[in-house]
Parts: sequence; structure tokens; C-alpha cells
Amino acid sequence: MHGGVSFLQDLAVVMIVAGLVTLLFNQLKQPVVLGYIIAGVIIGPHSFSFPRIHDEKTIHTLGELGVIFLMFSLGLEFSLRKLKKVGTTALIGAALEILVMVFVGYELGQLFGWSKMNSLFLGAMLSISSTTIIVKALGELGKTKEHFSQLIFGILIVEDILAIVMIALLSGIAASGTLGAGEVVGTVLRLGIFLVVALVVGLLTVPRLLSYVAKFKSAEMLLIVVLGLCFGFSLLAAKLEYSVALGAFVIGAIIAESREIGKIEHLMEPIRDMFSAVFFVAIGLMIQPAMLIKYWVPILVITIAVVVGKVLACSFGAFVAGHDRRTSLRVGMGLAQIGEFSFIIAQLGLTLNVTGDFLYPIAVTVSALTTLLTPYLIKSSDSLVGWFDHHAPQNVATSLDVYTRWVGEMSTSRSGASVGKFIRRWSWQITLNMVLTAGVFIAALYVRANKPEWYGRLNVPERWLDAALWGAAMLASMPLLIASYRKLQALAMLVGEAAAHNTQNKSGRPAVQSVVTNGVTIAGVILMAVVLLGLSATILPSWKIFIVLGIIIAIITALSWRLFVKIYSKAQVSLRETLDQPTVVTERRNPSLAGLLVQAQLAAVTITPECIANGRLIRELALRSETGASIVGLERAGVTTVNPGPDEELLAGDQVLLLGKAGQLEKARALLMQAKS
Repeated sequence: MHGGVSFLQDLAVVMIVAGLVTLLFNQLKQPVVLGYIIAGVIIGPHSFSFPRIHDEKTIHTLGELGVIFLMFSLGLEFSLRKLKKVGTTALIGAALEILVMVFVGYELGQLFGWSKMNSLFLGAMLSISSTTIIVKALGELGKTKEHFSQLIFGILIVEDILAIVMIALLSGIAASGTLGAGEVVGTVLRLGIFLVVALVVGLLTVPRLLSYVAKFKSAEMLLIVVLGLCFGFSLLAAKLEYSVALGAFVIGAIIAESREIGKIEHLMEPIRDMFSAVFFVAIGLMIQPAMLIKYWVPILVITIAVVVGKVLACSFGAFVAGHDRRTSLRVGMGLAQIGEFSFIIAQLGLTLNVTGDFLYPIAVTVSALTTLLTPYLIKSSDSLVGWFDHHAPQNVATSLDVYTRWVGEMSTSRSGASVGKFIRRWSWQITLNMVLTAGVFIAALYVRANKPEWYGRLNVPERWLDAALWGAAMLASMPLLIASYRKLQALAMLVGEAAAHNTQNKSGRPAVQSVVTNGVTIAGVILMAVVLLGLSATILPSWKIFIVLGIIIAIITALSWRLFVKIYSKAQVSLRETLDQPTVVTERRNPSLAGLLVQAQLAAVTITPECIANGRLIRELALRSETGASIVGLERAGVTTVNPGPDEELLAGDQVLLLGKAGQLEKARALLMQAKS
């Protein structure tokens, strides 16, 4: 009981001081994130204030909870659909920024005489910009809809993915103490398999689970299920020796693809805000003010390096991708800071005991300084471009403009209906299937390594367990393997036709097509077999058992071929339905509003928390019978539904589109905005 009261006291101190400091920073028009960090310093074990928090377990617990909810909320904002829109700019900009800043951070650490591990973690901390800070800064400046802001958001998406990879790599490097090429490749491959399997299985199951739960119209039930998924998947990631941050982010990204994302974000918002505050306060708790004074020179040098390095790297990346000087510079200046991922990487180094205590407060201080500079950098980008245009030599400016136009012409002249496009698509699909197959066999290996308790009581020889696991893995993978073989055949035929078409001798084209088609098919089958043997090496049974199992699996496959094809097809359709949901989610009754616009008018109304419509079903409002106007559209969290059904629940923040005559629209607006009694 005493421990529970102690934790409650610490949590109360955290929230009270955070609230007071946040009020002050809001009055000063400064980012509240800085207020949270300063609140942590005030009540931390290294300050002279009262009350203070001394218990390291409390600090660690608060930090872990904050990491989980912060990464979960970032995952909810990360949409896999946006990856389709992320072009060359995001890929080049993010990759170049990370490579440059990791190098700069490492070299700075070596210059200061720090260890290689401290230098490496410093480089990783400096390489990732802050999604939270950038979104807030652009929102306050009213620039979120501008073109350069969309480019920044694209780069942030790619950065988030690469940051997850970086965290996994750093964990492996910290464990082994080396950075061998084989270990890097192995870590990336294992992480890639985990992410692919988690995303595919999650996208096939989680959105449907949430849709089923949402049918009960219970906000409490939906919230509890979402929290269960968040903590459960974070625990799964930890059990697989990945960070809880990775698990929280991935399950958040999966949930972001569900049709209930608007409701979920609405429910999670207060919890997210609370634990985000807890996370940043926990960061402040670990800061030692004396260290900041001791390391003021590195802090100043690193801050300058972050601003200059990120502006140059990101601006150059955007320009190389074909954007003009003004847009490129605005992109670079918008990304010139570090934030939440840097704190997570710094915390990882402390948790693994591979970095010094001084690195964490340095990262936090650099983040605070660059956060303060971000709005001013964005505002000054136009002036800097004007100065460059005025002072740059004319031939340099002309060359830059010519390059921008050339890249633009190259991108618009690409043909989308080429043979290469289909070859790449089918190759990726085969690769995805083989990655999922690898996930199945890795799961079998995990079961073998962690035998259940009941198995030990059976006294069955281990070779029979290997045989059972290998047979089960093969049958579970069979839909994927059959689909890969069929796609391989189609790919081989396409390559054969392309090769025959390019043959000058028309009489020899059939022979060329046959040779190339058969050759590609045989080579693909051999490669798939080698991959399967490699995956099966650890659990492969003896040759006698292997031959018997092979015959049994071959018979089952022949008899169940259509069933396996049907299973894969259904899974593929379900996955496409989840990922390819159009912006207009439903098109019941009347998919087009064009005809109605001729006879009536449209009006948009935003539902507020205080109005009577908040939390009520459309049928309960009886809007059409009371006013004559109809609800023909509903926008929630960027997703639009045309002609929402009568059982659709209206929530605060929803934008409702009304159709009717002028008088009817006024009555409908008054009814919807009527205050709750």
C-alpha cells in the first residue's frame, strides 16, 4: 500500500507542477514541451525544490509509460496510405539528412574526446527531426497546407521508418559492441521480417476487430480494446527483444488504417496529452543542471551543427529531387531541430548502459534550443532566398533553374504503363510472400526454442517436435508459396514476351520466348527452394521423416490447391480493402452530389463539444423531419463519408455537410449547434 501511495504522490507532483509551468509557458507563447521539461528539472532529484521525486523506479516507470503512449500517438498519425504519396523528395531528403547528421554527430563526439559508443548515439540523436515540434510550429504559423509543408511531412514519414530501424540497429550494436556488416544485415533482415509480418497480419485482423467493437456503440469498450492492443503489442515487441517504442509505433500505424480512426483519436486525445506530458517531464527529471554548465561548449557547438547541417542536407535533398530554391530552403529550415525520437534514442543508451550520463541532458538542451529557433527559421527562409537571388552570380542562379526544370520534365515524361512496372510489382509481391513465409518459420523456431511446459511432460523425442513444426510451417506457408509460384509464372511469361519482342529475327521469337520463360521459372523455383531450405535448416527433420512428410504435404497440397488459392485471394482482397480505402469511404444511395447542387445549397457545420449533436446518432436528431435539410457528408480526421447512415454517431470535431434550401439550412444549423441542457 505504501508503494502505491508513493507512486500516486509522485504522479500528483508531476501533473501539478507540469500544469503550473504549462500555464506560464502558454502565457509566454512558448512551446509547452519546454514547459514540461523544465517542470521535470524543477521536481527532479538534482534540484533544490520541494517536493521532489527521488525514486529512480518511479522515474523509469513514468518514462516507459510516456514512451509507449507518445510512440503510439505518433503511429496513429502515421498513415500507410501516405507512403504511396511519398515521392523522391522524401526518400532522398530523409536518407541524406540521416547520413549527414550521423556522420557529423559521430565526428563531433570524437572531437570532444568521447567514446565511440557515445559518439555513435550522438549522431543518431541528431539525425531525426521532431514531428511533434514541426507540426505544432507549422500549425501556429498557419502554413500546414503549403507545398513545402507537405514535403516536410513526407520526409518525416520516411524518417520515422528509418528511426525505428536505427533503434533496432543501435540495440544490436550496444549488445555486441561492434558494427560488423553481417550483423547489420542480419539485424535489418530480422527487423524487416518482423515489421512485414506484423503489418500484414495486423492489417488483416485489427481493423476488422475494431469495426466489430465499434458496432456496440460503446466508447468505453473501444478505448479498452485499443489500449489492450497498444500494451499487448508493446509487450510482444519486448518479448522479441525489440523496444516497446517499436511495438507501440507499429500497432498505432496499423490502427490508423481502420475506419474508426476518427473515434479512436478522439478517445485517445486526453490520454495521449497526459502521458506525453509525463514523458517530457520524465526527461526533465533525468537532467542534471550542473552537467549543462559543465558541457555548455559542446551544447553550443552541437546546436549550431544541427541547424546548419540539417538546413544544408534537407535543402540539398529537396533540390536534387527537383524543387526550386525557395521550396527547398523552406523544407531545410523547417526540419532544423531534434525532438522526441532523439530522447528515446538517448534513453535507450542509458538503459543499455552504453552511454554516459552527460549525453541525455545535452540532447534535451539542444532540442530545447533548436525548438525555440524553428519558428524563426521558417519565417526567415523567404528573406534568405531573396538575399541569395540578389547576391548569387547570374550563371549560378540560371544553372539551378535549368536543373529544376529538367528534373520536372523527366518526372512528367515517365510512362506508367510499361512492362517494367508490372515486373517490379510482381517481383515485390513475390518478395513479400517469401518474407511472410520467413516469418512463419521464425515463429516455428521460436516455439522450438521456448518449448511449452506441457511438451516436456509428453516425453516425445525432439526429432518428432522438429518434424511437427516443419510440417505445420510448410502447410501454413503453402498459400503464400502457391501464390508466389503463380506470380512467378506470370512474371516469366511477361519477361519472355518482352525478350521475344526485342528479337530482330521474327522466326526465332517463339523459341526465345519459350527459353526465357522456362529459364526464369526454373531459376525462380530454385531460388525459392534454396530460401525454404535455409529457413528450414534448424528444424529440418531426418531424411526419412523429411521424405514421408514431403509426400504427405504434396498430397495435401494437390487436394487442397484451390482452397489454398482461395485463402490467399481472400487475404489479398482484405488487405487491399484496408489499404486502398478511398477518401470517400461510403457511397450509399447517391454517390454524386452534382445533380443536387443545381436545386439546393450546401453548408458545412462543425460539431463542438458543447452542442446537442455531440455523441448522438443521426437518426436521433430527426434533422430532415424537423428542418427539411439532410446530412449528405461527414468529414472526420481527414476521412470523408458521403451520405452517412442513420446509425452514424456524431462526435466533437466532425464537419457535417448539409444539403437544403437557405431557410432549411439555417434551421438545421441552429438545431445542430443547440447547447446541451
